[in-house]
Amino acid sequence: MSFNNLDQLYRSVIMDHYKNPRNKGSLEDDAVTIDMNNPTCGDRIHLTLKVTDGVVEDAKFDGEGCSISMSSASMMTQLIKGKKVEEALELADIFSKMMMGEDYGDKYDLEDVEALQGVSQFPARIKCATLAWKAMEKGVKQ
Repeated sequence: MSFNNLDQLYRSVIMDHYKNPRNKGSLEDDAVTIDMNNPTCGDRIHLTLKVTDGVVEDAKFDGEGCSISMSSASMMTQLIKGKKVEEALELADIFSKMMMGEDYGDKYDLEDVEALQGVSQFPARIKCATLAWKAMEKGVKQ
């Protein structure tokens, strides 16, 4: 597959998550709630997590922002559900490395998240992509 075709595929994956977000909404009961925003561009996220016995059982988000921040939140919630907290934190570290253009290895299948790797070429957009991940890190440490 050529670079242009791969770039187009990644763009379509990002737009699909933006237009059809997965895990949109909020969890009730004993869910951990995290609210964060990116004041430089106005992105904001409301993330709720259900963590039981060290496992992220469920994750939902709400908020508003650019296609990068909202699609990243959608992808992140899909990826961490069912993972141990340690794995979720490791995935956040891997995502951070990917955003910095560093080698992040292939320990995990990042699924749709890999579509965001091109964001590393646009430093102003990295905060957009990492907002949900930073919220998740904060939430699972509570």
